[in-house]
Amino acid sequence: MRAGYLSVLLVVPVLAWGADAAPDSSFYKHLAEGGIAEVDAGNLAVQKATDPKVKDFASMMVKDHTAANDKLKALADTKGIKLPTSASVSQMATEGKLKVLSGSTFDDSYVKGQVKAHQQTVALLKKEIASGQDADAKQFAESILPTVKEHLKKVNALAGAHSASK
Repeated sequence: MRAGYLSVLLVVPVLAWGADAAPDSSFYKHLAEGGIAEVDAGNLAVQKATDPKVKDFASMMVKDHTAANDKLKALADTKGIKLPTSASVSQMATEGKLKVLSGSTFDDSYVKGQVKAHQQTVALLKKEIASGQDADAKQFAESILPTVKEHLKKVNALAGAHSASK
């Protein structure tokens, strides 16, 4: 499996949400699906990763994304926005592909997917901050952007170590 598929599917937005929905509801839904996918992939990596640093990163993903998901849900509830309770079908399919990998192939695929996913999440958050209509969504994006950037920094370091070991 190519790792690029994993990362793209983890954060590809669902574009078919209704046009009459609350302002920025697609941002909420996209972020929720991505957050759920992060927790799911993180739990899998905690179990399957062979590199202790990858396991540590995955544990951090589970902890941080669970907290962010809970905050996002609370905010969405105040707006009457119903968030998904699972990752998208494509994200679940990607996780299924990751499940069949093992050893360093698993570690490498997980790390590469995390790099791409966090790059895309940073872009999503910056877009919301710059052009979102919902002030609370913009504030939420601003509040989690530093953490997502820190995740990206850490996973980039892991990716560098993994590519250097090849």
